[in-house]
Amino acid sequence: MGPEKRNRAITARRQHLKSVMLQIAATELEKEESRRESEKQNYLSEHCPPLHIPGSMAEVQELCKQLHAKIDAAEEEKYDMEVKVQKSSKELEDMNQKLFDLRGKFKRPPLRRVRMSADAMLKALLGSKHKVCMDLRANLKQVKKEDTEKERDLRDVGDWRKNIEEKSGMEGRKKMFETES
Repeated sequence: MGPEKRNRAITARRQHLKSVMLQIAATELEKEESRRESEKQNYLSEHCPPLHIPGSMAEVQELCKQLHAKIDAAEEEKYDMEVKVQKSSKELEDMNQKLFDLRGKFKRPPLRRVRMSADAMLKALLGSKHKVCMDLRANLKQVKKEDTEKERDLRDVGDWRKNIEEKSGMEGRKKMFETES
């Protein structure tokens, strides 16, 4: 057997297996559909008896009363189920919260930027009884600066632009010579 014949045999076998699998799947789907249909018919026959429409008006009114009673019973059952679901969901939330508390891991809420001064924030936290001032500069110590010679010289020199203006021109040169001698 050559490689071509072998490849053809392999692809033919694959196609045959694929078609067999598709046939089996189709029969399984049909069986599943018929089983569902029979379950539906059984459920409807148990819970919904066939409707017999009476001929007289009194019998129709009696039938309506029976149907209303069944509707009321179904609504009560629905309400009870909803209350049970709400109660169980609340219990679940409480249990989850206790679990987080025991583990020590808390869900952090997303924080929003609040424009509030430090004084207003402390007043909100501590209440109006406590008077707290967050003036941080008031608590600082006053320190006197000692004048060094360089600082005094710089202060005495003053603005450098004035010195240049004074020294410019002939008058400035005269002053330079007078001060040097």
